[in-house]
Amino acid sequence: MTDLPRRQQRARGPAPVRHGRLPRRRLVASLLKLLAGVVAVVVVSSFSVAAYAVWDVARSVKHGVTLVTLPGHTPIPQDIPNVGAIPGGVNLLLAGTDTRSGLGGVYNSAAEQDASTGEGNNDVTMLLHIAQDHKSMMVVSFPRDLMVRIPTCPTPDGKDTVSGSSYAQFNTTLSRGGLACVVLTVEKLTGVTIPFGAVINFDGVSAMSTAVGGVTVCLASKVKDDYTNPPLNLPAGESTLVGDQALSFLRSRHGVGDGSDLGRISNQQVFLSALARKIVSGGVLANPVQLYALAKAAVQNVTPSETLTNPTTLVEIALALKDTGLQNMVFLQYPAVSDPQNVNRVIPDEEASTALNNALVNDQPVTLTGSTGRAAEDPSATATPTPTTTQPPAAPATPTGTGTPAPTNSSGAVDLPSNITGQTAAQQTCTKGNN
Repeated sequence: MTDLPRRQQRARGPAPVRHGRLPRRRLVASLLKLLAGVVAVVVVSSFSVAAYAVWDVARSVKHGVTLVTLPGHTPIPQDIPNVGAIPGGVNLLLAGTDTRSGLGGVYNSAAEQDASTGEGNNDVTMLLHIAQDHKSMMVVSFPRDLMVRIPTCPTPDGKDTVSGSSYAQFNTTLSRGGLACVVLTVEKLTGVTIPFGAVINFDGVSAMSTAVGGVTVCLASKVKDDYTNPPLNLPAGESTLVGDQALSFLRSRHGVGDGSDLGRISNQQVFLSALARKIVSGGVLANPVQLYALAKAAVQNVTPSETLTNPTTLVEIALALKDTGLQNMVFLQYPAVSDPQNVNRVIPDEEASTALNNALVNDQPVTLTGSTGRAAEDPSATATPTPTTTQPPAAPATPTGTGTPAPTNSSGAVDLPSNITGQTAAQQTCTKGNN
């Protein structure tokens, strides 16, 4: 996809679609906040510093956003026990805003403020789905250029509504109606009910990458991008990313894959899988100092839904991931194809998205059969993957949220269509530079 020049977005009414070159400081808010911040809050409770940490983190939590429910969707009760993982499954949406409002410093310049102020756009949106049995997890990334149906949404102050659209760019939902509108749109798109959500700014990415001592990523070829700040110039091989350099890596679009937003998503997944491996296997879970620093950095840069303002809720959600296993943590991109009305936009791939939606609604674990995406490669994979021929073809997917569970493979998971890209946290993939 290509971008066109950005214009200031206002919180009231549909925002104009903006295209053009990626600004130098563009938010990439990702599962870093969830896997680092949320998990950190949880595990720190098992150490002697827990009482103080949870109290101090609670002081940093911002005022909660009220989420609303689509007609026909039943709110999921979330009873928080004193100790242990949250009962049942979890659907949590993370919306990364590109707003510069209130960030200060370099973001006070006229150019930065003109790029985005107010609510901003949700240029990064991820849905975390934890299975009812806590044995599997999916993180679904939604392309910012996805053209979707947006339902009628409440205004951010809850006093009025914003009319819906039958065809609008996905990343305008935050500026239309705040977090609640992003959640409603994803609920409409996928068929799942989402009781938890958070809006994240990009100030905390640097702090959290530093708190874990850096994240080591693999580069299949050099990554050079002069459009990030600081600019990137990373050689092929392994690089440990800390602070602003990690933020630039996550923001980079011109320097990875084919220079598109879809390529940037797969680059983010390389980073996130490396982060997950470090948290689970690299000793972070056994270091209360790092965990506390992560928790504080996360909540200081998150505006949560009202359902997330109690830090105990974060503890219960994170504990649900404690024994999931890296091989069962799947990062994937919501399937899309080029929009016939605009080559610079994409629309949902009907067959593939229905298969994914049904797996989400029916709480089924999934297996990826496709590639790792435009900006990532798996060095351990065979040059030409052998198609799966032992399983019978899956029945045609039915409309969102109404299908029966899909046929499963020998491991009990649903084989997703091969045009759904992504990877597991266990895969040690490498970023492909766009040079």
